[in-house]
Amino acid sequence: MGAIFTSPRNTVIASVVLLIVIIAVLHATGAKMFALDHNWSLLAMRWLHIVSGVMWIGLLWYLNFVQVPTMPKIQPPEHTAAINKFIAPNVLFYFRYAALVTVITGLLLALMTPGFFVAAFTLKASHRAIGIGMYMALIMAFNVWFLIWPNQQKILGLVPATDAEKAKARPIALYASRFNTMFSLGMLYCMAAQSHG
Repeated sequence: MGAIFTSPRNTVIASVVLLIVIIAVLHATGAKMFALDHNWSLLAMRWLHIVSGVMWIGLLWYLNFVQVPTMPKIQPPEHTAAINKFIAPNVLFYFRYAALVTVITGLLLALMTPGFFVAAFTLKASHRAIGIGMYMALIMAFNVWFLIWPNQQKILGLVPATDAEKAKARPIALYASRFNTMFSLGMLYCMAAQSHG
């Protein structure tokens, strides 16, 4: 057991094996979860969309509710160096690529269903909730890649920046992140409301 839980890589491999076992058991007991057809590809894409979305929003909330509020409380301030040098860049890597994968899989999912993409983006009544959620997610992803990440690179010293540039970058990154946090509940509601509302 220790070999599984001592490494994130091994834990993910074990998770994938468990997923395959679950699918096999469901299929063997009559759930017919493994017909390689269009419905299966929709399910697989939706699953990837949800998994990447959970990672994206989970890290957004971690940053806004745990890491950022805790940083000023760390004493002495030099102890924050480990977070700034090792943890934050790693978190931001997974954060921005989870956002990217979420958007890509969401758009592919919409394109895989005839008429869905256009209906959602034109906010047709039957697809208005998901359309609003998609627009919100696109704005949030833009913030991640074009406001949060470039400014965090300056703040964390990943790119050269003067003290004045770092000071200017801090509120931009913070406000874009808080904006995304504000949007997150509404976006998630719109995503769920389309098929479960």
